[in-house]
Amino acid sequence: MPVDRRESRAVRWGLLACVTVELVAVGVWVGGLGVLVGAVIPAVFNTLGGQDAGGILLTRAFEGYNRLVLGAMTILILGGLWRGWLAARGGRPVWRVTRAEGVLLAAMVVIALGIIFVAHPQAAARQAEAFALKDAAARKAALELFFRVHQPIRVLYMINLVLGVALLGAKVRSWLNHGEAAI
Repeated sequence: MPVDRRESRAVRWGLLACVTVELVAVGVWVGGLGVLVGAVIPAVFNTLGGQDAGGILLTRAFEGYNRLVLGAMTILILGGLWRGWLAARGGRPVWRVTRAEGVLLAAMVVIALGIIFVAHPQAAARQAEAFALKDAAARKAALELFFRVHQPIRVLYMINLVLGVALLGAKVRSWLNHGEAAI
């Protein structure tokens, strides 16, 4: 069913807004982690010096980042669903979510949810327990346990960073493959 010119213009502006917000969400997700890893972590430990103060600050910073990721995740899922709905209603193929986008986003969501709701809370609890101990030997053992729990989390964050860059590339490739702008 053809869409009248006025509705088409509204859909195009809505799509422009959707794609823009999706790109900002990917930027927050990927760029936020890049900034934390590349700038904040070194600055914290090089400035504060102590493991306790730096560790607590970074735990709080990652909790804030995780909240931003939940927001970005929501935006990307809703944006993809909306674009898919528009494409199903007869929109241009460039509007639909590609298989690569869907797979990459799904992997990122699963990893992020695992970090946010399972791994990070466990690591934060181990860290708090270790920092609360006064006995040097017990503290050392508790910190070793914390670092064993925390190591896989770091790896998962880095995997998500790579997947996020790939997601951005998949979005751009999809637009370029159709030989037209997304909007």
